[in-house]
Amino acid sequence: MSFAKAQELLKLAMMATRRSGVSLEEIIEEFGCVRRSAQRMTVALEAAFPQTQSDDGDDRKRRWRIPARAIAPLLTPSAEELAALSTAINELDAAGMKPEAGTVRELERKVRALVRPEAELRLAVDEEALLEALGHAARPGPRPAVSGDVDAAISKALKGPFLLRISYRKRKQDIPSERVIAPHGLLLGVRRYLVARDTMKVGAPLQHYRVEEIHSAEVLDESFDLDADFNIRTHAEKGFGSYESASEYGDVIWRFSPDAAPHARRFVFHPTQTIEEEPDGSLLVRFKASGHLEMCWHLYSWGKSVEVLQPARLREMVNGHQRKFDALP
Repeated sequence: MSFAKAQELLKLAMMATRRSGVSLEEIIEEFGCVRRSAQRMTVALEAAFPQTQSDDGDDRKRRWRIPARAIAPLLTPSAEELAALSTAINELDAAGMKPEAGTVRELERKVRALVRPEAELRLAVDEEALLEALGHAARPGPRPAVSGDVDAAISKALKGPFLLRISYRKRKQDIPSERVIAPHGLLLGVRRYLVARDTMKVGAPLQHYRVEEIHSAEVLDESFDLDADFNIRTHAEKGFGSYESASEYGDVIWRFSPDAAPHARRFVFHPTQTIEEEPDGSLLVRFKASGHLEMCWHLYSWGKSVEVLQPARLREMVNGHQRKFDALP
């Protein structure tokens, strides 16, 4: 058996340790193979792991299962996987998601505790080299200050979901005011926004609360029903960054100069974007979003290499503020 085939077989064995086991359809989807190849893989699985059990479920699909303890000795994590865990922890810390970073850190400790002693030293050396190359510890740049207590309360409320009593200061308020909100999700970026509904405003749309302006937060015992049609990923796509405004949402078109086009082509400005080449070599980028001020901050970094075609309001905001930079973002 080739090394690649052995890796595939081990991956299949890991899939079979799931509580639901693994079906032929899932094997076909995961490995991109035809049904006959998937069947041959199950035969190899049963030959390599005698503990394999197969049975037909209520959906009449055959599923293969292996007790996790049967393959546990074969599952030593790689240096790349350990480095990815460390990087994820640092990224979560940098994003101000302290509770989530703590959870992943606990997972990392459990994974490392399962590493066999004879493999530990080799993995440590390889992981250190990877982390140094990734520069995981160096993430410069300004970010808002965070409160660990507030972050922990938000995390707990989102998991419930539970209502959250917060002390919140609007931008033009001098003194924070208290309100009870139903949190639906968290938008991450240079600033973080908690997407929630004010329970005192019946029928009002979801609002965005800047996390750094939440001075205190208390998780209440009362649960609530999330909006049935709410999806945080879809909601996030309405904004250019972490800010979203229904009044600003609409078509956005930017034209990058021929000199800047090759560089701009390597950017994903928005998940919904489309690009179009123009005869003179310039690049049109189109998407739908809101958050004109955040767009201005980004457009400034492109200097005179970009022109705003739509919306008119955004074009007015950047007009006269472009600069000629020696370098592009």
